[in-house]
Amino acid sequence: MQGYYPPAFERDMSCTEAEWLSWLPGAVRDQALTLGAAQAQVAIGDGQLRLDWQPLPPRQIALMRLPRLGVRFRFDGVEDGQRQTFMRYFDLYMQRGGG
Repeated sequence: MQGYYPPAFERDMSCTEAEWLSWLPGAVRDQALTLGAAQAQVAIGDGQLRLDWQPLPPRQIALMRLPRLGVRFRFDGVEDGQRQTFMRYFDLYMQRGGG
């Protein structure tokens, strides 16, 4: 989890598009979510978050291959405090662990 989330940033997510789409509704909690082709909009207060994504080549570490999804986050009209609160929950929800 980051200490600060700027209004626009990109991430390399280790998941397939199908996994991303199955996790996304829970990650945005009770915010209105509108899905499109490789993009989504999330209503946050008086503003919105726009998400755009595209599959990337898998990352290979020795014999292990991990799926990758490039995701762009762009907040418009969302106050700093709202953005930080939203992203902290989003990141905690999206965390996957093993062991």
